[in-house]
Amino acid sequence: MTTRITTALIAGAAFSGAVFMPLETAAAPPLEADLIMHSGELYTPNGWAEAMAIQDGVIIAVGSQAEVAAYRTEETQIIDLEGAAVLPGLHDMHVHPMGAGLAQLQCQFPQGSTREQIVAAVEACAAQRANGEWIVGGQWEATSFGAEPMDRAILDRAAPNNPVSLVDISGHSLWVSSRALEIAGITATTPNPPGGIIERDADGRATGVLRESAGGLVRRLIPSTNEAQALQALRWSLDRMLSHGITSFTDAVVGEMALQAYATLADQGLLKQRVTACMTGAFGGGDAGPPDFLAYRNLYARDRLSPTCVKLLLDGVPTDGHTAAMVEPYADANGTGERDRGLLMMPPEALNALVTRLDALGLTVKMHAAGDAAVRAGLDAIEAAREANGFSGLLHDVAHNSFVQMDDIRRARGIAATFEMSPYIWYPNPIIPDITKAVGAERMQRWIPLKDAIDAGALVVPGSDWSVVPSVNPWIAIETLVTRQAPGGVGEALGASQRISLEQAIDLFTVNSARQRGKRNELGTIERGMLADLVVVARNPFEIPITEVHETKVLMTLVEGEVVYRDADAP
Repeated sequence: MTTRITTALIAGAAFSGAVFMPLETAAAPPLEADLIMHSGELYTPNGWAEAMAIQDGVIIAVGSQAEVAAYRTEETQIIDLEGAAVLPGLHDMHVHPMGAGLAQLQCQFPQGSTREQIVAAVEACAAQRANGEWIVGGQWEATSFGAEPMDRAILDRAAPNNPVSLVDISGHSLWVSSRALEIAGITATTPNPPGGIIERDADGRATGVLRESAGGLVRRLIPSTNEAQALQALRWSLDRMLSHGITSFTDAVVGEMALQAYATLADQGLLKQRVTACMTGAFGGGDAGPPDFLAYRNLYARDRLSPTCVKLLLDGVPTDGHTAAMVEPYADANGTGERDRGLLMMPPEALNALVTRLDALGLTVKMHAAGDAAVRAGLDAIEAAREANGFSGLLHDVAHNSFVQMDDIRRARGIAATFEMSPYIWYPNPIIPDITKAVGAERMQRWIPLKDAIDAGALVVPGSDWSVVPSVNPWIAIETLVTRQAPGGVGEALGASQRISLEQAIDLFTVNSARQRGKRNELGTIERGMLADLVVVARNPFEIPITEVHETKVLMTLVEGEVVYRDADAP
């Protein structure tokens, strides 16, 4: 044997006086595919291919039909794609699957419902509940509700024998009945909790609208979900996401019950997607918080469950409640200073210290920040962690980024900060008029500035925030990222200057997200050596009008070569 390794071994033996035998090179086992997919259009970094071979969940060949056929054996499973397109599996970097599943068991009405529609829904739910049983549901939106102020008396008339708690379209405000306020002990003299607002009328009476942390005064009293309900809800959501081609996702807020449900499904072999879970302060506060995070991370970690993220809430939402923290005052501010620039939920010094500590412990941080002042605070915290710890290899992200100052966009790359943006939220829905009224039409021109961030070289990833939005379908987002219009190219463009290309939109859901997850060496593209996380769609999105991409039909979803979703029309 005359390789450099052998020469080095002989030289080492001569120097030390020891005698080493040369290493024998074992013949590499032949690569034999257990699955071949052919006669399709495969989206690869090197262009389109016809076929691929997979062994033990790893892509071992991509190319022409003839090239891939060399890996076939008598036992190889063959899938004739019949011209279907294959893309890397999609990632959603911000979802709430447990909440989406539980919503199916609650009192629901469509986003954008009028006062009359909400009242009718609550009356119908009350007719099915026992006296005293909680009615929980949503999602209301102030602009759609109408001119009449939202007040607890409306809910009292609809459900006189039940406490009622309805969440708004953003998930940041509750509208509750008098019985709910009474159970929570909220009166005219109850002070606003830190980071929260109890809305009051001119006489100081609580109206029943609770903003941000004030909603927690009621939420903590609503009967908890039991284990069976949690598993049912989670399985429903997981199946829904698989049907859209989502092979990886980040659960943006998990409590212990959610982690237990994920772990149970993983242990039963039913957790197919790759899940990053973001824990909240419920796992411990103050100095005890981070060690508790580590304990839960290690207790619940599974092969496809990674509780390595901590979620922090920096502000609220830029709607009529003015809870998103803004650099400049809201357009409809009253000029008194009260909520003119929104609310920053954490003092900057405390935020910087916490992110620095979590970074040192090996935990990533996801920070909710809708207003540009909150985004700035989040980036400041990441920068503080980099200065204190050096680059840890962890990629922390600021979530939503409805409004971002250009100076902050330009500095994100230098501090290795990720922008997790919410393309589904700007897809025209009932919340948009409320936001436009609050911030003004001029600021809406750069609403969720994806193109600015991409052009600046920042890492950008997508997060639906489902079930804040009604659908987790990523193909809606992929289309509307390009058009900035409602699906089908309907209506005026919203933030037209921030349009991006179809290729860039797909990169957000594949390559970029894999990089953010620290899995770029395994996921994000279709090429030899990558894991076979794939989505098979009926039509190639690059070969159809962009205004039809939202209609994309997923035929199959694969995770590590296993078909985990198959449509009835799949080949």
